[in-house]
Amino acid sequence: MQRPKILRTILLLLMIALLSNIVFAQKGLQLSSKSKKAIKYYENATHFYDLRDNIPCVEELNKAVKEDPNFIEAYFLLAAVYNDLHKKDDAIIAYQKAIAINENFYPGALFALANLQLSVGKYEDAGINYQKYLENNEGAPVKLQAAKKALEIVDFAMYQINHPVPFNLVNMGGNVNSENYEYLPAITADEQTLIITVARPRDAQSTTGSNMEEDFYICHKINGEWTKAEPIGPPLNTHGNEGAQCISPDGQTIYFTACNRDDGYGSCDIYSSKKIGNSWSLPVNLGETVNTAKWESQPSISSDGKTLYFTSARDGGKGGMDIWKTIMNDDGKWCVPINLGDSINTKFDDVSPFIHPDNQTLYFSSDGRLGMGGKDIYFARKNLKNEWGKPVNIGYPINTYADETSLVVNAKGDLAFFSSNKPGGFGNLDLYSFELYPEARPMAVNYMKGKVFDSETKKSIEAKFELINLETGEVVVQSKSNAISGEFLVCLPANKNYALNISKDSYLFYSENFALAGNHSEMKPYLKDLPLKPIQIGESVVLKNIFFETDKFDLKPESKIELGKLIKFLQQNPNVKIEISGHTDNVGTEKYNLTLSENRAKSVFDYLVINGVVKTRMTYKGYGWTKPIDNNDTETARSNNRRTEFKVIAN
Repeated sequence: MQRPKILRTILLLLMIALLSNIVFAQKGLQLSSKSKKAIKYYENATHFYDLRDNIPCVEELNKAVKEDPNFIEAYFLLAAVYNDLHKKDDAIIAYQKAIAINENFYPGALFALANLQLSVGKYEDAGINYQKYLENNEGAPVKLQAAKKALEIVDFAMYQINHPVPFNLVNMGGNVNSENYEYLPAITADEQTLIITVARPRDAQSTTGSNMEEDFYICHKINGEWTKAEPIGPPLNTHGNEGAQCISPDGQTIYFTACNRDDGYGSCDIYSSKKIGNSWSLPVNLGETVNTAKWESQPSISSDGKTLYFTSARDGGKGGMDIWKTIMNDDGKWCVPINLGDSINTKFDDVSPFIHPDNQTLYFSSDGRLGMGGKDIYFARKNLKNEWGKPVNIGYPINTYADETSLVVNAKGDLAFFSSNKPGGFGNLDLYSFELYPEARPMAVNYMKGKVFDSETKKSIEAKFELINLETGEVVVQSKSNAISGEFLVCLPANKNYALNISKDSYLFYSENFALAGNHSEMKPYLKDLPLKPIQIGESVVLKNIFFETDKFDLKPESKIELGKLIKFLQQNPNVKIEISGHTDNVGTEKYNLTLSENRAKSVFDYLVINGVVKTRMTYKGYGWTKPIDNNDTETARSNNRRTEFKVIAN
């Protein structure tokens, strides 16, 4: 567990000052004890302490205080050694005994005790001792200021404990977790694929230089249950360490961290790999624009695949570790990273970014903000100016006195995942999920999923996907289907209307519309396999994002996006000639619908001509209700029949 840095630094200085004052025996100074036996044990202890041999040091100190229960220096040294051994509760007891003997023996003792109490979540006790330390007013100004800051943490933590948020951890089970360390989950938008970092004992081929080796493991959800976690295998896993990964929401690209590789630029760099069928491509270093001679790690990719958030210790930051972002340009190159600025980063450590697929909500960890005492999880949302709003502490008991990091939230926004060493697990560190309370949820994100294939040969196709906000014209998602399997997944953030365009050279494009504005409850995924038609005479495309007012033939502004795609298609295929056709439902007279459909087709024709398409490449015709593609029994069916198409008439 890490306390805020100012407290950690001052506690270290206090320990150094304390030890310089209490290790008197080596200096020949007078000790508080008159017992020769106790002093002898104490001298033995200081000898072991100088050798950093802590276990016999503790044994000798315990003998010393048994001989003389009022031997204050022995208690102080015992507290310091227990702290070195990370036995904080024992260190607290030793401090309390020393202070009980003489509270004024060492003025910094109250502050050191309070820091330890804060570090294990004993907020009320810590608050009392910070207050006593301030009342004594005997410390250096920086220590007194740190004590005041710590009291703010105590007050905040006590309030959080008295106002807990809903939180119920559920272990992800024995197929995901094991006797090893499982952490850093990454999950696809459909929640069918889970990739985790697993630290396991190193094997004979390991090059990690430690007793453990980090590898990627993968699970798939079948019939609602996770399969047994299996190593993802080469080329992602090597004999070194790989970890801190994220996976694109469509599951086609993984970004991860690897350290001390031959092609690295610093201690740790960020790499990427693309899925090809069921395998992964050879990982590629993101290059010196993103990676530096410093430390880069913890990548998180936006759902549009264009913005990568990550943690870095690079120069130009606000503090120790900062959160940065880099944007992919039209050439597929990553631009110079941008610091997220004061709204997110502090002068301490800000780490573990997770950008939700809504592209509006960022979860991260920080020890530079008011929190529970260690690294807490926060979330921030973009405002109407596309700037990050004020981060919000996610609350207790999600946050505790320990370090909480690496939170991941599913696309729907109702389920969160992270690791914990909570008692009762399968091993040292397990993965857990919990229902995220409503106030901390992102905007829900739905998805469309399926395969793209050639309508004639039925072979899978690698096609380009663009999801476009119909109101703003912004490309929200840009991706490709899997080159071998044709599989795709496109995220659909809620409460917006979108045009989906799927294209590939030598094929007619596919058009789909998603009217999600005002729809907050429908989260049923769109599952659809998409046949792309080769460009051949007689083949047609329904333009699902051409819009008219009811009973009118004026094009609505949002139609320009689809029309732009049609113009681009005609530019790329100069030999193609098309017929533009208008169609209606069966409401109204035959003559009325025939005229309306003709006028709508002409409106599209006229728009294309105005925007540079030669008249001789096009004709237009209205068919009224004579060519339905659905029955007219329901409003949905009638809506399907009200459409604009184009058909290839020459190539």
